[in-house]
Amino acid sequence: MSTPLHRRPPLEVRERAACMCSSGGRCSSAAPGHALHLIQERLAAATPARWADAFVTAADPRTGDLVVRTLDGATHALWNSAGAALEAVVGSPVALHLDYAVLAVGRTRFNVATV
Repeated sequence: MSTPLHRRPPLEVRERAACMCSSGGRCSSAAPGHALHLIQERLAAATPARWADAFVTAADPRTGDLVVRTLDGATHALWNSAGAALEAVVGSPVALHLDYAVLAVGRTRFNVATV
């Protein structure tokens, strides 16, 4: 005769990633506009046809707000907490991934939120 297995129920995850970017620390949240997640970066790299070349038309490093205009004339208002507005000064060329919300400034990639 076999004894029944006593299975413990899975524990709930109670802690969430806390974003420290509002207090000047390193951002630990992968929410839109915060830290770039590895999977997000890899998906953007795997779909090169969805990158759009653009120029920065406005950047406010204090608030993290950016406005980019793609070569087809579309304007995108973006926000990033990780310093994209510091790297992408007005007039600089950038690339915006239209599907995965990644902004490329040179070799640096940022997770951006559409405002």
